[in-house]
Amino acid sequence: MKFATKTIHAGQHPDPTTGAVMTPIYQTSTYVQASPGDHKGYEYSRTGNPTRNALENNIAALENGKFGLCFGSGLAAIDCIIKLLKPGDEVISTNDLYGGSYRIFTTVFEKLGIKFHFTGMSNLNNIESLVNSNTKMIWAETPTNPMLNIADIKGLSLISKKKDLILVVDNTFATPYLQRPLDLGADIVMHSLTKYMGGHSDVVMGGAICKDEKLAEKLYALQNSCGAVPGPQDSFLVLRGIKTLHLRMQRHCENGKVVANFLKEHPKVENVYWPGFTSHVNHNIAKEQMDDFGGMISFDLVGNKLEDAINLVSNTHFFTLAESLGGVESLIGHPASMTHAAIPKAEREKTGVVDSLIRLSVGIEDIDDLIMDLKKALDSL
Repeated sequence: MKFATKTIHAGQHPDPTTGAVMTPIYQTSTYVQASPGDHKGYEYSRTGNPTRNALENNIAALENGKFGLCFGSGLAAIDCIIKLLKPGDEVISTNDLYGGSYRIFTTVFEKLGIKFHFTGMSNLNNIESLVNSNTKMIWAETPTNPMLNIADIKGLSLISKKKDLILVVDNTFATPYLQRPLDLGADIVMHSLTKYMGGHSDVVMGGAICKDEKLAEKLYALQNSCGAVPGPQDSFLVLRGIKTLHLRMQRHCENGKVVANFLKEHPKVENVYWPGFTSHVNHNIAKEQMDDFGGMISFDLVGNKLEDAINLVSNTHFFTLAESLGGVESLIGHPASMTHAAIPKAEREKTGVVDSLIRLSVGIEDIDDLIMDLKKALDSL
């Protein structure tokens, strides 16, 4: 199946009981057994639910994986993956990552004896120098949140295989429409399905996909043991959202390109971070491993004044000031005080998350309205 066909059909079949085309919402906690252990494949909905399983099979197919798992949030997916490790193990992670990821790494898992090294991943030399006998995992985001840095997934894969490490790629910003890390050598792909995959800002969920059966067995055991699974209603909503993923992502990319170029020329904008620019540090890698450059853009303002950033994000109309990203509606945010507030100021500023940095999730509205909205807000500063 081609990608667009997968979004609509992969993992889904007409209901055998009624012939319903759409996957039913199996709103049940338990399932009848003819005798102990004699059942129809389902025992208890923490372990497996037909609606959730249809979604898990769907996201696995989209990422060209074999095994998919869904969780109650993106952070629950991260929690499950890191629990593959034990005290004394070490993880090399990007130093420019989602604030919630940084928070769970440093405030939860470091206390349990797992050590994290945060480094820029635009240059692979930074990673090899940190690998030691305790290193067990590389955790990458590409593009990163919020600086839109690009990591070379093939290059990371070569390092991870040489050193026998697990390579995890957070593919939330790109989605499998633009980038398929498993095909590039990653071991696990992680998603906040809340974002582009669901696409309508109406559900919170996470996902993980892999190809290796033994790795999948470990993840399934953790999923079942820890129980951070989504309900069937949320699973149905994400399944529904994915059916238009290819159409939405195409428009996000088209609008993102226009917005990025508009911001680049505006006199009150200092820097624009978007991997589609040829001036981007790893533009050539992005061009090679992505099919387009996405609808996420960050920029900072001339003078780097916090009050200017606050005024701008508070005075747009079509760009809604809110957490999250990837919905059909355009969103605007201030990472330093919102999504990345958990990261100490000195640490976030090293990666470029300065006080005037603004992050855009460019939606699928009419581009003329979006440009007008940004122009009016910028010109009022």
